[in-house]
Amino acid sequence: MSIPVVILCGGQGTRMGDTLTKKELVEIGNRPLLWHVMRIFSAYGHNRFILALGHLGDHVRRYFLEYEAMTRDVTLTLARPSEKTTGRSLIGYGNLFDHPAWEVTMVDTGLQTEKASRIGQLRSYLANDERFFVAYGEAVADIDLSQLTAFHQAHGRLATVTGIQVDFQYGVIDAGQEGQVNGFTEKPRLPYWINGGFMLFERPVLDRIVNSREDVDLEREILPELAVENQLMLYRHHGYWQSMKTLKDALDLKKIWDDSAPWKVWS
Repeated sequence: MSIPVVILCGGQGTRMGDTLTKKELVEIGNRPLLWHVMRIFSAYGHNRFILALGHLGDHVRRYFLEYEAMTRDVTLTLARPSEKTTGRSLIGYGNLFDHPAWEVTMVDTGLQTEKASRIGQLRSYLANDERFFVAYGEAVADIDLSQLTAFHQAHGRLATVTGIQVDFQYGVIDAGQEGQVNGFTEKPRLPYWINGGFMLFERPVLDRIVNSREDVDLEREILPELAVENQLMLYRHHGYWQSMKTLKDALDLKKIWDDSAPWKVWS
């Protein structure tokens, strides 16, 4: 069953440094990172996307408005005699896309709006949906969305968040009380679970957001409230996951894509 996918891509990406490219549009393998996120969902049959725009939202709009012309073979009919070609298109497209048909809705949700309130502003586009995904436009994973959905349906709570574990950014020294160094562990995996996105919400979560005060945060308010009410479950993802917060992350993702493309769950 197809489930609509809300993608949050309104942030400013300040940790990326002084760049004119919106973070979600940084190209990985000649495609924006946002496209990769969408392609993951599309691989599992989820092809209706609602993008919550904010900072540089016009860049995202422009990308999709030009999507066909920039990704397919194009034939232009120029300076046509109107009496001979009335009703014919000026633009003809050739080769097909390498993914199913996508429905992409782009909504301006404000420059400084908190994440949950961005979701709330999409309510008219989710009016007939009892369940929806929420994803970040900057994180990719080799996640099995069928397993995530089955887990969500089985537990019967209102919300599921995908948890991932990350490596400590430094090497760790193993030393005794007297200072004797016994060894080193390079960037060990931390035992904590963090929010990796790829969330699945039932309709009452959207209603809660809409009925909240004017601006409400997802991670600091809505998710903790659901946890207190025993309505939030954690889906543990043990495979590959990476978000793009910095320029280094972008360079790493480009290299990883060229080497192995671990999040390429589509054929």
